[in-house]
Amino acid sequence: MKKIAIIGSGDLGQQIVNHMVQDNQYDVVGFFDDFKNASEKVNAISVLGGVEDIQHVFDTGGFDELIIGVGYKHLTFRKELFDRFVGKIPFGRFIHSTCIIDNSSNIGEGVVVYPGCIIDYKVNIEPNVLINVGCCIAHDTTIGKHSFLSPRVAIAGFVTIGNECVIGINATVIDNISITSNTQIGGGGVVIKNILNRGLYVGNPVKFIR
Repeated sequence: MKKIAIIGSGDLGQQIVNHMVQDNQYDVVGFFDDFKNASEKVNAISVLGGVEDIQHVFDTGGFDELIIGVGYKHLTFRKELFDRFVGKIPFGRFIHSTCIIDNSSNIGEGVVVYPGCIIDYKVNIEPNVLINVGCCIAHDTTIGKHSFLSPRVAIAGFVTIGNECVIGINATVIDNISITSNTQIGGGGVVIKNILNRGLYVGNPVKFIR
């Protein structure tokens, strides 16, 4: 079993560890967190150091793969962390065993897929994406890098979602839609037209807020 470390020991990092441990896919060896002291424990998992310590701990055999446990409020930081270590340290992929993943789909490095998700035919999930509980992504859809899908998001076929997007809980995106990068769809939002200008969109159908 591969040893994995998580960047970020907050709520999201702890959730990821909980799913990994219960699903018995990885040996979780610790967190990296700039706001915790080295050797401190979070839910019995050790803090190995801060971000500056990651490369050294990897080079000395402390772990095999890395996952970013930084949430939707800090997508720029998620991207910065990924760009800093990609090609230097392998990123893991965690897909919970309760998910249904079509063999034709492509799941990028650093992706986390929570329990109960369905990823359909020829779906492309680009690197460093987090897909929360119970999402359904239909055929021929692409989710861009560093994006975050909240619980119970439903995305139809032939959809393209850009990089660093946040799709809120229970949001729905109909087929053949494009959503530009750096866009947030509020909880329960229904997207029925292409979104060409980044920003926050809410409602049914969604409207630009800011």
